[in-house]
Amino acid sequence: MDNKRNNINKKVISFIPDGEFYYKKGLQAMQRDKFSDAHKYFGRAVELSPNDPLILMHYGVLVMEEGRFEEAYELLTAAHGLNPEEEEIIFYLAEVHAHLGLLRDAKIYAEKYIALAPDGPLADESMEIIDFAEQEEAYFDEEEMPDSEVYFLQEKARRLMESGNFEEAVDILESIIVDYPEFWAAYNNLALAYFYIGKIAPAKELLDEVLQKNKGNLHALCNLAVFYYYEKDKEKLDSLLELLLKIKPYQFEHRYKLGATFALVGKHEEAYNWLRSLQKRGFEGDAGYYFWLAHSAYFSGHEEMAKQAYAKLVELDPSKAGFEPWKDVHSSARPESYEQDREFLLSKIANKYRSERLLGFYLLGKSAHKQEIISHPTYIDVSKLSVYEQLFLAHSLHYDFSAGAGFEDYFLRALETTDLLYDAYQPLDKEGTHLFQMWFTLCEMALVKKYPFKNPHALAAAADYMFLSSRHPGVTKTALAEKYGISVKTLTKYVNELIEFLPHFNS
Repeated sequence: MDNKRNNINKKVISFIPDGEFYYKKGLQAMQRDKFSDAHKYFGRAVELSPNDPLILMHYGVLVMEEGRFEEAYELLTAAHGLNPEEEEIIFYLAEVHAHLGLLRDAKIYAEKYIALAPDGPLADESMEIIDFAEQEEAYFDEEEMPDSEVYFLQEKARRLMESGNFEEAVDILESIIVDYPEFWAAYNNLALAYFYIGKIAPAKELLDEVLQKNKGNLHALCNLAVFYYYEKDKEKLDSLLELLLKIKPYQFEHRYKLGATFALVGKHEEAYNWLRSLQKRGFEGDAGYYFWLAHSAYFSGHEEMAKQAYAKLVELDPSKAGFEPWKDVHSSARPESYEQDREFLLSKIANKYRSERLLGFYLLGKSAHKQEIISHPTYIDVSKLSVYEQLFLAHSLHYDFSAGAGFEDYFLRALETTDLLYDAYQPLDKEGTHLFQMWFTLCEMALVKKYPFKNPHALAAAADYMFLSSRHPGVTKTALAEKYGISVKTLTKYVNELIEFLPHFNS
């Protein structure tokens, strides 16, 4: 019996899958065009056999075919480090460098493959890479050709910044400028990373250093404009924008940077002209490019182009579906209305008074600037918001509130009252914003005291009457009661209740 048990245990142990097992499963899945399964199997194979160069290579090839070239670069570089003479790894390194635009290194690896395997199965493809690299090199000075290591590190840092991991990006960028003291792109990105984590002085010092050593560096000038914009330093921003408006760059990269900067600071017509000029010349941009093109097109009145650009953005990044700038904008909205005024919204969201912040978060849901504002790394820190601020923000982001959850019952009725007032006054002009400032002062106090908000129509009528009667002689309760479909008696009752939430000042 013991011998039988031992034999069974040996058989069970022998069937425990290892990296080789998942590697073969991944190859089979690739041959059957089941790429999702292949990705799963190769990922597991790498976990179990992280030092197997062939597993790393095939996973890198799969990832490269999916267009994730930086990740493929990492996998293929790791495979090459484990087996520097493997011909197939060397070829795929040439290919991934070509996809990344690192043509000097692509040519080096392709030539190395030819030297090792002149009659190899990938020799013709290697010659195509060499020919392509030589043709493209004719358009670049030697100093302009990027080094693969620094390029990759720079791209890795940029992706970290896009995902909000600024501290990690800072570590990489600081190491780059130590090893490459004249790689200005790293200085510019490091300045942005510093700025977003609150290191304002070091960020500006870096840009000053760039502009002293590389006069007229467009990226540094644009980043400085962004800093002035966020700091609301209008005098310096206007002065710098006056200079940027005179610059007429030729390179695609500079046109893109200039266009994105103009879009961010609200110069939408200028932004659209630069970004659209790239598209007319055959430029195939990334998700960020189509984001700014869609926004600048929409805010400068080119709505059809805005929709086309946003469709391309969603194609590149499906997570952006449903966040079009025009999605929650009422059909009667006007560009000059306050809910479409980005500076007005930002001033409310950052206001020292909670009632003003509540107004900002509510109007955010009605604004074409919503996605831009909520995506910014520093505009809204949810962890610092009160419960009611979080709820109004959640409403603007289409959170589905369910009734019967304690405080949410009366919050829902407060929200319904607010919506009734908005329907009556949208799109908001100056008087409308004053009404809402009054309403949110009352609403904040009522929420804190757990007021039940039992009759939203009566409450909206009461708030409207209180506001109008204080400004316009002759306003009657009868007119307001008819407007909201209630009786004068009910209106009077709720006016008296709301008066209790007016702020009291000590004499």
